[in-house]
Order: sequence, then structure tokens, then C-alpha cells
Amino acid sequence: MAEQKELEQCADFHIHEEIVEKVDADMPDEEILYDLAELFKIFGDSTRIKILYVLFESEMCVCDIAQLLGMTQSAISHQLRALKQSKLVKYRREGKQVYYALADGHVRTILDQGIEHISE
Repeated sequence: MAEQKELEQCADFHIHEEIVEKVDADMPDEEILYDLAELFKIFGDSTRIKILYVLFESEMCVCDIAQLLGMTQSAISHQLRALKQSKLVKYRREGKQVYYALADGHVRTILDQGIEHISE
């Protein structure tokens, strides 16, 4: 534990003001950081990740997603609601049927980057 404390402290107490000021100036607003943290929480659920991967391949309705994942339509709808609120999924109506898809290419990029990161 004592070794851990030593590693966390600077050898000399000297603030590198230029670096600190630059990083501080580039730091996003607190609200943006909060929103980013909330977005990443959405990716913390394996069911939502599975749904995103399903939609990565094809636009689908709740019935198809439920069948594919072996879950109830209610459970899928619940997760889709969270994904829609986070703007990761969009939907369109065709008569009484609702079809879901990834909201945009950013979602695909986030998933690809995540897979690439854990595969290293």
C-alpha cells in the first residue's frame, strides 16, 4: 500500500502549468462529460450490445429480435427504449409494424472500436 502511494505522487512537487492549462482549456464541459458517461452506461449491458449487433446486420422488428435472441418481446422493447433514448437506435413505421435500425454510422464505429480494443 505504501508503494502504491509513492507511485501516485510526483517526485518533486512541480506543476507543469502549460500542460495543465492546455488540458484544462481542452476539457469538455461537465454536462458533456456527464452525457458521455451516461452513453457508455448503455453499452454496459450485454443484452443491449446483442441488440446493437443484430441491428448492425439488418433492420428488424421487435418480434424478429426477440426470436433471434431467445427473449420476450417485452424484454426487447424495454431495451430498445433505452437505446432510442440514447440515440443509438432509430425506428420507422410500416403500417402497424415498427422496424429498428442503428441510428447512424457512429454506433457501428463505437462497436467496431470496442471489438478491436478487446481483441488486442
